[in-house]
Amino acid sequence: MNIAGDIDNELIYGDKKKRMVVVGGGITGAYTAKALEEQCLYTEVTLIDQKGYVEMPWTRRRCMVEPGFAEMCILLHEEYLKSTKIVIGTAASVTDGEVILENRESVSYDYLVIATGSTFEGPTTREGRIQQYEADCKTIRNAGTILIIGGGPAGLELAGELSVDFPQKNLIIVHGGVRLIDFLGLKASKKALEWLNKRGVNVYFEERITEDGLPGPEDEGDGLYTMSSGKTVTADCHFLCTGKKINSSWLKGTAFEDSLDERGFLKVDRSLMLEGHPNVFAVGYITNMKEMRQGLLAQKHAEVVAENIRKLSKGSNKIITYKPGPPIGMVSLGRSLAIAQMPWGTMLGRLPGMLKSKDLYVGKTRKALGFKS
Repeated sequence: MNIAGDIDNELIYGDKKKRMVVVGGGITGAYTAKALEEQCLYTEVTLIDQKGYVEMPWTRRRCMVEPGFAEMCILLHEEYLKSTKIVIGTAASVTDGEVILENRESVSYDYLVIATGSTFEGPTTREGRIQQYEADCKTIRNAGTILIIGGGPAGLELAGELSVDFPQKNLIIVHGGVRLIDFLGLKASKKALEWLNKRGVNVYFEERITEDGLPGPEDEGDGLYTMSSGKTVTADCHFLCTGKKINSSWLKGTAFEDSLDERGFLKVDRSLMLEGHPNVFAVGYITNMKEMRQGLLAQKHAEVVAENIRKLSKGSNKIITYKPGPPIGMVSLGRSLAIAQMPWGTMLGRLPGMLKSKDLYVGKTRKALGFKS
């Protein structure tokens, strides 16, 4: 929504522009900064991120088998943000009016949006991230047997991409749970396992591989992996696809520590506002909102928060609430198939594949961020 022309700069803001800061440049933080930039005119919007780009996280497995695909999925912040100030750095602490970075610099705010999501340890440059995918693809091409550690959505989607693009590879999944993609229902798990079995993928349940179970330098590259039961599997390489770790430790010891729940998620109300902090919001994975954590909900979080900040900055208390998404989940299986859990049933086939697997929502996401193609 563009509200140009219906806001009087001096009437609403006076001589001082409102300072709006978004911490975290993942997909939800990117959407939020973009929405604030477009909706909250005559303000100063700042995005703080440890890297210079935003990545569509649900495309990562495709990028591993097709590195060229990453060119469309990894976007420099400066490409889609036109007036937002971009600060490359890592948030270390926060007060009621400032975000303190690891280099001890500070960024002041009138309104704050926390979007730090899960931890990230990859390259901080777009070029470096693409090179990482190129290295992954080379590893895949040179391997005969590939081990996937983790049978959640990331592990299943990687298995799908590998089995379709590299059908000659032997694939092994080691999963700590009793069923695959357990964030979905039993039917989805069963269909996923049946599909993998037909593709010749070996799946081990209730097994884990810790760092101690990985091949060491003394193993001379024999590729022997030891599972928690003591059993072993042999592979030429492995990819870790276990659960994400919440990135909220930097909030401990701050004014917002009381807003963290026992798992480290931020407690928000239906307006996505932190409880007891009327000028602080949280979006994305870091919130304790009870809903399936799907990347496509990122834009909805951003729209609600941007609208609420716009209203609050104008002196209005008529903020809107966020309605959690329905229990819909979709997991791609290569380039044409997907598993979809809908309110009316669960299916595996080309129809859900047409919705997600063909381009993995890349065109839609780029358009939402302002790209023409």
